[in-house]
Amino acid sequence: MPVGHFLGMVGALIWCPSLAKYLILKRSAEKDFGANTWECGTGRVDQGEDYFTALRREVREELGVEIKVDFILGTTHFYRGVKVPENEMLGVLYRCTLEDHDAIQLSWEHSEARWVTYSEASTLLSEGNWLLALIHKAEKIQGFYSPELINLNRNEGFEL
Repeated sequence: MPVGHFLGMVGALIWCPSLAKYLILKRSAEKDFGANTWECGTGRVDQGEDYFTALRREVREELGVEIKVDFILGTTHFYRGVKVPENEMLGVLYRCTLEDHDAIQLSWEHSEARWVTYSEASTLLSEGNWLLALIHKAEKIQGFYSPELINLNRNEGFEL
């Protein structure tokens, strides 16, 4: 079996406790993939970069803020366009926290930002949409995490 070729990707579903809402972002019309669609903060993992570092870097680049990483929501596999090895993505999606919802500064990558509840997201996104499913999953999972467990998850990771 040949060795696979794929790119690493991270996603940050950002939660604001004072609003009890999630941040969703509309991709800019200038984006080469998924233009004008709603997403959470996403981006590629650079060569030599770990997932935590990539996650924080992508959020800083796209939103100009520092987040706290709470827990992993899941993993994903998809093709960013045509199904060829150069477009194959493996990703890790995280629930993150941002205390100051007014601190967001959108980069050119997004044309709009909204803070939404799951109910509000369900009126904006179609059933079966990956982002709506991710918000729903975050809603269900967060009740199982104590503050101590979230703090434990905020460690940087491990060297192998």
